[in-house]
Amino acid sequence: MNITSRRWRRLLTTLGVVAALALGFGSIRAAAAWTAASAPITVAPIPVGSIQDRLDQELARSDAMRTQLDALAAQSAGMATALEAAQARIAADAGHAKALADELKVAKQKLARLEASIAAAKTAVARSAAARTAAAATAAPARHGDDDGEIDD
Repeated sequence: MNITSRRWRRLLTTLGVVAALALGFGSIRAAAAWTAASAPITVAPIPVGSIQDRLDQELARSDAMRTQLDALAAQSAGMATALEAAQARIAADAGHAKALADELKVAKQKLARLEASIAAAKTAVARSAAARTAAAATAAPARHGDDDGEIDD
């Protein structure tokens, strides 16, 4: 092999590599142009300042919501305490109601005994009055014809 043919081979190889690179670069540029033409960007990108402003707004909103959440948690704890107190009061009232029901039962029994005693006393009084009336009717002296209306002894 001679030197000239080597140079020609190197030159041709270098030119082939450069041509392949140029063809690849051209293909990439053509594909980018074709893609850009097919899907144009109609909306401009959002500026960084706008994104920062939105982030600040969302952080402020998040802080406000956290404050509200803390207030709701405190209110919920207060409601839980009130509920426990109400449940304790209901239990105490239920015990008091049972005691009152027992007292009412005893009072009704006493009332029934008193009503029975009163009824028995009325019956006894009625019998006694009937017996006196019957005794008075049988013990009344017969009149013997006195005109003055006096009873003889």
